[in-house]
Amino acid sequence: MQDEKEFNNTDNEQEIDLIELAKKLWSNRKTLLKWAGIGAIAGLIIAFSIPKEYTTTIKLAPEFSNSKSGSSLGALASLAGISTGGDSGADAVNPNLYPDVVQSVPFVVELFDTKVTEADGKLTTTVYDYLAEHTSSPWWSTVMSLPGKAIGGIISLFKSQEEDTTTVTDPFRLTVDESAIVNAINARVGANVDTKTMVISISATMQDPLVSAMLADTVAENLKEYVTNYRTNKARKDLEYAEKLNNEAKKEYYDAQQRYAEYVDKNQGIALNSKRIEEKRLENEVALTYNLYTSTQQRVQAAKAKVQETTPVYAVVQPATVPIRASKPSKPLILAGCVFLAIVAASAWVLFGKDLVASFKQQH
Repeated sequence: MQDEKEFNNTDNEQEIDLIELAKKLWSNRKTLLKWAGIGAIAGLIIAFSIPKEYTTTIKLAPEFSNSKSGSSLGALASLAGISTGGDSGADAVNPNLYPDVVQSVPFVVELFDTKVTEADGKLTTTVYDYLAEHTSSPWWSTVMSLPGKAIGGIISLFKSQEEDTTTVTDPFRLTVDESAIVNAINARVGANVDTKTMVISISATMQDPLVSAMLADTVAENLKEYVTNYRTNKARKDLEYAEKLNNEAKKEYYDAQQRYAEYVDKNQGIALNSKRIEEKRLENEVALTYNLYTSTQQRVQAAKAKVQETTPVYAVVQPATVPIRASKPSKPLILAGCVFLAIVAASAWVLFGKDLVASFKQQH
């Protein structure tokens, strides 16, 4: 019984404390409202200081070539969202690795020279130049970067002006500026793969809607070209080898024809057995080289078919379109967040801050 009374007393004390805290906040509601107003003003300043960003998303559905024996199992597994890996031998760079490919340094460096145009048509430049010279940042970023720029300017005065200004970029050894652009592109460009449907989503976020659409379209085309080159690499090498053999066989066949024709022309009307044997030998040589030539031609056609067979096909589920509305920043979310933080800070000040300051003054 005594324990129950103590428990009820503690509950009553907690309820009384909560009521007292609520009364304290209510009595200082003007202070809370003032802080909320300050938070709203700060939220508006922050929201309108952040540049608008536009995001373009492209969705691709890759074609898979499963063997007949595993097609039924693969179909059931795909319905369950499980990848059986049945085609991993044909395509080691499977769609799950596409995000890593898009974020790789060699892939990003190829985007440096991509031509982009702003929506108003006033500026046409490369992705590298656009990110380096034509993107804006919030005013506080500019203020915070001033000391670094000042130091960099002073250091540049003591550097040699004879620097190589070549536009050739070596992915193996990037400069500081090139590395910064690579990081900027990686932050703005990405790929995502739905593990159930295997649909590839490619997105690009830039400060201009047309630039965003053009960059996303280029990333999608470069990714398709990369995967196509990888998957058809062996088949294309086999085709090159088959064409080389075919050209050699063709030359040997034409040479054998020429030798046979010249021999027949020179020995017309001669009935010697030795001449007939030599003519027969040359005739057989023409037949052999012809058979070799036709077989290599068939091999070339088979290699061409193999290249076509291994070339991946992508269905464009959602093509690139110029976005109308900005994806960033979310002004209502920033405003609500700033107001909420201001109210929380004001509540902490009213409930605890004043008392702490008063006790500190009394002690000193």
